[in-house]
Amino acid sequence: MIRTGLGYDLHRLIEGRKLLLGGIELPFDRGEDGHSDGDVLFHAITDAILGASGLGDIGSFFPPEEAKWKDADSALLLKTVMEKVYAAGWKIENLDCVVKLEKPKFIPFRPQVIENIAKVLEIEPSQVFVKAKTGEKLPPVGTSEAVEAWVTCLLSK
Repeated sequence: MIRTGLGYDLHRLIEGRKLLLGGIELPFDRGEDGHSDGDVLFHAITDAILGASGLGDIGSFFPPEEAKWKDADSALLLKTVMEKVYAAGWKIENLDCVVKLEKPKFIPFRPQVIENIAKVLEIEPSQVFVKAKTGEKLPPVGTSEAVEAWVTCLLSK
């Protein structure tokens, strides 16, 4: 059996927070506003995998109204979900990701982000790809007010 999943996330960029993508901190004067650490890429990956497996969504596992998830490490949230996904017999075949960010330029960080995603998921880096897009100066991404991520995944059982 094979299944696909789609994940999406958007976070406002604000001062006083780190800009994290796939668990890697990018140098910038603003970061994601979120209940957890705000890593939009890890959040979109989590939702894509949960959708494909039929096990829920990120909000059902980690409700934002629960204080214990405040500033939580999104890599640990993803690992928690993956334990259940792997226990249900699913295997990741691949992830295809898109990050939409005006600044800083993402491409120099892509290899490190891909390596980190693969490490967290315990898969090969060749099973992960991350593309970068800008907002073409259009709000909210193009004016550096937000960052977005889309992810598709293929799971097999």
